[in-house]
Amino acid sequence: MGRNAVCLRRKMAAASLASLCRKVSAVLKTSRSLINPQAPAVTGFSLKLLAKNTPGVTSLHQHRILHTTLSRKGLEEFFDDPKNWGEEKVKSGASWTCQQLRNKSNVDLHKLWYVLLKERNMLLTLEQEAKRQILPMPSPERLEKVIESMDALDKVVQEREDALRLLQTGQEKARPGAWRKDIFGRIIWHKFKQWPIPWYLNKRYNRKRFFAMPYVERFERLRYEKQARIQARKKNLEKKKAKLLQEKFPHLSEAKKSSVVSDV
Repeated sequence: MGRNAVCLRRKMAAASLASLCRKVSAVLKTSRSLINPQAPAVTGFSLKLLAKNTPGVTSLHQHRILHTTLSRKGLEEFFDDPKNWGEEKVKSGASWTCQQLRNKSNVDLHKLWYVLLKERNMLLTLEQEAKRQILPMPSPERLEKVIESMDALDKVVQEREDALRLLQTGQEKARPGAWRKDIFGRIIWHKFKQWPIPWYLNKRYNRKRFFAMPYVERFERLRYEKQARIQARKKNLEKKKAKLLQEKFPHLSEAKKSSVVSDV
């Protein structure tokens, strides 16, 4: 009895599997009949769901049913265009300025950031490969332009965040704070921090000192004097360099004087 039951179950499973396969093949045949075999495989496929003489309806073979991004194999995006391999100079445009980026939307800035990031990674890879082969990097100014563009983009985004914060909260900085004096007499920006208990019960906060003792004033004056001497020394060095350049290139100094007189 047990063997007969097992055989009966196997036959029922085989019959159900065969019916399922027939249904699947029927569905595939109907789908193949709907698909246009003359449409190219690259642009997708079209469905014959409309009559031939339907007015005011365009054909579907010009549209993609499924859109996918461009497939990349390996690490191609980390290397320069093969057309530029072996070239000493590669043409490149100017870097993005803050004035140009201020006219862009946030979505465009987000896309541009990743474009610049990919370009920077590619140029860094090229620079490392040039160092490995002990060869000069072709057009190294491209990396500087990309870095300048990313810095300008970061500055524009920070400006927008500051403007939005000023409009919503009226705070100038992202984290509120105040100018205070530390124990060495220096004026620092103290950032506020949230505490779970009031400040007069907080021992850790009360241990901080936002004032300087009277005997620190003498050293504070000495620090100011040191800073003033360093600035005066820098100015004197700049004057000496300018004087040496004038003595070495007198025609340049005369041309500069004549341009100043003409401007006046």
